Amino acid sequence: MKTKAAAARAQQRPVLGRFPLPWRVLGYAFVLAVALLYLMPFVIQLVTGFKTDPDAAAHPLGLIPSPPTTAAYQRLFGLSQNGDGVPFLRWLGNSTFVAVVVTVAQVLLDSMAGYALARLNFPGRRLLFAFVLATMAVPGIALLIPRFLVLNTLGLFDTYTGMILPMIVGTGGIFLMKQFFESIPREVEEAARIDGAGTFRTFWSVVLPMARPALITLTILTFQGSWNEFTHFLVATQSSQYETLTTGLARFVSGGLGSGTQYPLKLAAALLSTIPVAVLFFRFQRYFVQGANAGAVKE
Repeated sequence: MKTKAAAARAQQRPVLGRFPLPWRVLGYAFVLAVALLYLMPFVIQLVTGFKTDPDAAAHPLGLIPSPPTTAAYQRLFGLSQNGDGVPFLRWLGNSTFVAVVVTVAQVLLDSMAGYALARLNFPGRRLLFAFVLATMAVPGIALLIPRFLVLNTLGLFDTYTGMILPMIVGTGGIFLMKQFFESIPREVEEAARIDGAGTFRTFWSVVLPMARPALITLTILTFQGSWNEFTHFLVATQSSQYETLTTGLARFVSGGLGSGTQYPLKLAAALLSTIPVAVLFFRFQRYFVQGANAGAVKE
């Protein structure tokens, strides 16, 4: 019995804890070195945002600004006294508006489509699901020209509608929600129908609340995808008033807003643009993992 208990305790210990002390020290040192190597680009990005242009060009890997300055952030938020500001707030507003609308619409429509494919029996259901899976195999770059032609023909080019409408449904989200709904016992829905609930009421009041992990996963993925979208906005707009963070920063990096390297300004803008997605992911990381695991389990 003692042998079994000791074996159970050994299995519960961390992997490195099973080795002698010198090997554990080397193991932790290696893990720490890998973590620092991974974090170094983010640290350099953060520090460079507080450098001057000459300092950033002369010492690109330096970790101490000399002298430290907030000129890059002043230009981003229109606080510069030289009148050389960057329309960062407009980019941020466009990205926020599009990402929020697309996320809300896609979570709703993908969950409804996933429930229909998982639970409703209608002619052509299997064929329709096969078509959904087939569209996931088409490279997005191959649809750029047809997408532009469709938007231009319908008069949606260079409008918010043209930016949002093609993104409100995602095949990956439909697949995720379908797999999750299939993991929910049918007895729950049958009990709701016995109580007099219709199909939509069963979906909205009974099944959808149970799909919280999958919904949060879909929300994170959709928001991240729409926030970081570049190619679609590139072919759907041309006016500067519709620029998002991705298209605005791309034009900025390519030299469209001035001369010189301007590393502090570029890296400061890139750092600020990653904060919303990072906060959203770390805030709901636990639900994200649950949704991703549950989506692979079928009844």
